[in-house]
Amino acid sequence: MSLPFRSASRLLPGLALCLGIALLARLLHEAGCAALGVAWLDALVIAILLGVGLRAAWEPAEAWRPGIRFSAGPLLETAVVLLGASLSPGALAAAGLGLPLAIAAVVALALAAGYALCRALGLSWRMATLIACGNAICGNSAIAAVAPVIGADSREVASAIAFTAILGVAVVLALPLLVPLLGLGVTEYGMLAGLTVYAVPQVLAATAPFGSPSMQAGTLVKLLRVLMLGPLVLALSLAMARRRREGGAPPAPGFRLGRYVPWFITGFLLLAALNALGLVPRAALGPIQVAAGLLTAMAMAALGLGVELRALLRVAPRVGAAVAASLLALLGLSLFALRLIGAA
Repeated sequence: MSLPFRSASRLLPGLALCLGIALLARLLHEAGCAALGVAWLDALVIAILLGVGLRAAWEPAEAWRPGIRFSAGPLLETAVVLLGASLSPGALAAAGLGLPLAIAAVVALALAAGYALCRALGLSWRMATLIACGNAICGNSAIAAVAPVIGADSREVASAIAFTAILGVAVVLALPLLVPLLGLGVTEYGMLAGLTVYAVPQVLAATAPFGSPSMQAGTLVKLLRVLMLGPLVLALSLAMARRRREGGAPPAPGFRLGRYVPWFITGFLLLAALNALGLVPRAALGPIQVAAGLLTAMAMAALGLGVELRALLRVAPRVGAAVAASLLALLGLSLFALRLIGAA
């Protein structure tokens, strides 16, 4: 047996396990949507929870571990690249300049406030970064994209996604109560939902009771908010490169982009640029997004399999408090921004 084939065959058990968990998570997600009518719990969250639950009952033997590690590493990085095709810079041009600037300001302030609150509650800088990024931009997807950039481990990623998801659902349920309390119009409420709710399906669930204008406003603001993910991961990549240099890592001669920006972030930005220029065939966008979702779910399953439930529960109070505090800060900043631009 040749060496490449033997190396690939070592990955198969773990890859098959992660694929099975990812497919089961997708089935459970679809079943939940069919039963409840809306997507309350994302397939990525279900994949992590299934992985954590399986790991609590069974510790994978050595034969499973290479494929699990591969799923949590290169497969996750490949999924980040494919996420670039889901960005729609055309929405930026359609919205004018004022709204995107307001959204960028809210995201930047929410990142700073979320990070500061998490650190004040005693969380590590990696965990604080994951929660702040997930809270400020797009929840699970932002956490998954940022995790390999900052070198977050499986427990940190699983904790950030699990508690962000739980409180994200709570926001969807509680946010409509603000309409009568604050006297918001349906469009203004849609913009508030787009600024505070994590995922596009959740924005639709939160705005659907108030009709099409609310749903359209929320979706537009949410898409503009997601566009901030590209600049964020690029800035974090450059910050991590500087951190490594300050830590004594020897500089390489000459300039190489890969020295400052990981390959998957370069791929993410390149694919987003090609999509913005119309160079990605429309027929390919659907399959690319499906592949990105499947690979990300496999990575989340692998991360869940690497987490000990007791370790997750030990950090639960602090992480839950940090996510809740970050969400409240985001809500306050969003309301202030809407008042400032005269939208509420």
